[in-house]
Amino acid sequence: MKTLASLLPVCALLWAAIPSRAALPVQTTFAGAKSERTWSLAELDGRLPADWTPFDFLVLEFRASSSQRFELGLETPKGRLAKRIGPFAGAWVRAAIPLRFYREPPGNAVDLAATYNQPRNSYWINIGGRGIGPTTDVRGITVAMDQPVGKPIFELRAISLARTDPGDAVLEDAPLIDEFGQYTRVDWPGKVRSLEALKQAWATEEVALKDTRAKTDRCSYGGFLGTSAKATGFFRVEQIDGRWWFVCPDGHLFFSTGMNGVGTSSGTRSTGREKLFAALPPPNLARSSGGGRSGNSASFYTWNLQRRLGDDWRSRWAELTTQRMAAWGFNTVHNWGAPRQAGGEPRVPYALMMRGALTAGSVMGLPDVYAEDFARRIDEVVAGQLAPLRGDPFMLGYFIGNEPSWPGRESQLCDTVLKGAASPLRTKLAAHLARGDTPASRREFVFGAFQRYLDVINAAARRHDPNHLSLGIRFGGSPHDDIAKLARGFDVYSLNIYRVAPDRAQLDRLYAIVQRPILIGEFHIGVPNRGLAPGLVQAASQDERAAGYRYYVEQGAAHPALVGAHWFQWLDQPATGRFDGENYNIGFVDVTDQPYAEMVAAAKLTHARLLEVHRGKIPPVDRKPRASEADIVAQ
Repeated sequence: MKTLASLLPVCALLWAAIPSRAALPVQTTFAGAKSERTWSLAELDGRLPADWTPFDFLVLEFRASSSQRFELGLETPKGRLAKRIGPFAGAWVRAAIPLRFYREPPGNAVDLAATYNQPRNSYWINIGGRGIGPTTDVRGITVAMDQPVGKPIFELRAISLARTDPGDAVLEDAPLIDEFGQYTRVDWPGKVRSLEALKQAWATEEVALKDTRAKTDRCSYGGFLGTSAKATGFFRVEQIDGRWWFVCPDGHLFFSTGMNGVGTSSGTRSTGREKLFAALPPPNLARSSGGGRSGNSASFYTWNLQRRLGDDWRSRWAELTTQRMAAWGFNTVHNWGAPRQAGGEPRVPYALMMRGALTAGSVMGLPDVYAEDFARRIDEVVAGQLAPLRGDPFMLGYFIGNEPSWPGRESQLCDTVLKGAASPLRTKLAAHLARGDTPASRREFVFGAFQRYLDVINAAARRHDPNHLSLGIRFGGSPHDDIAKLARGFDVYSLNIYRVAPDRAQLDRLYAIVQRPILIGEFHIGVPNRGLAPGLVQAASQDERAAGYRYYVEQGAAHPALVGAHWFQWLDQPATGRFDGENYNIGFVDVTDQPYAEMVAAAKLTHARLLEVHRGKIPPVDRKPRASEADIVAQ
């Protein structure tokens, strides 16, 4: 005979499968500088239990009128646990949200984006929000939004809990993406309606580029004509009159206005999501480009390049991109470890990102530096990536890593190593902690291992390529001062700063520690429109986004130690998300290969001023970008 207790799990499963309809639907409108709405569980459905520990998924059916991210919070007696949701604008979706993201710390992926961005089929989630904790006593659910643009509406029509993943789904029949890669549920000025209109827009741009081709104050490398320093045939750094500069191979002063992600492909997951697309790029496009449609990914940007440039689109794209960057005042691109194709790359100085086995088998980006073959493996990887390029004067320098995820989480890194398989790293750690296991001793061990990691890589790089600059690791956030001290072996200290502008006090502090020139490896600002999210820093409109570019770059260039700032990224991310879900409006060009006129105009103005701004001869612009309508009213 079954007891009541034995039937409870079965009852819970049956209940979780029944859509809740008690007090639903509900909705709220986000307005003002900060906006939030909390519903108690009783308001949503009196059958919802407070103890969610038997369940692994919170299942919602919701619609958000905007692609602007919102926080989804669980209210508990110990406070709110919140994660950031990236919705598809104007579409009803079923979102099966893993509750482990609220209960457990982020994992041990190699960098920050891989750690915190989690793709799903009908939304995406960033798990770096407010805290983690038990879900034994959930009192309510909160949706919140900072700086809402256009009074977005959130609607919720069903909520349930599930033990197994019921799957995410877009609960709409019409596709979300048209044949050009544009979002269908939103309109905007200049949205492409036909291929004929798009071809006319492309032709108009090409005429304008020809008119500006001869108007430049830059050398072939992008250095400032009329300036001079010692020419060595390669890029180097020098402090002149108290201010740091890159010096180009021909001996001109060079401030690196860079661009990440300059390429021909911007893929979005397509397998299993075919109904989201009105059409998909032809599979044969992938064979010639590495883009288009390949495996689980489709790149509408690649398809549009072929439509624009024809069968020889790769070399024509490289020529067009070289013209664009010169006309707009950009003088550096990032090469993310991919082989450079002769005739298929823009003729622009580039910063190489060394990848691959440098972090193979790592925990949070830190490999087993005490493994017997570590130095040999690193030497082979570095030789393979740097030696073929050691004579290329167009290489600005090389990065040895990007945004390692362990800084600030040293204790978790140690726990992960101790729980993992036997290894020299684990043996060393256990012996170290046997002398005293404290947060300070854990940091000491991790910093020591990181120092060995840097020393081995730096030595190998100097052996195989003595001609180019070490641009270091592009740290994310604000690493501990002790971490910055370990980076003194680089020629340039690099970090990624996602703010309205680089903080002067932070740059002063870092420079006092490293005594090296500083390069910003990533920054951006975006707008929640076109079905895209605003990125990590938000503007209220394209005009405000352009003002944000000017403010950031000129405020940074005014600092004597800063030698460059690199925008992330060349083109918008796909509206249905890249590999990790991100779908940011952060491009200088959109998916149809059309430039944002506001951004181009702003870049031209600022880049023409940088020589005098960095020399301290003229002040930087002081007009801050505005994040929302509320921000506009406040200012």
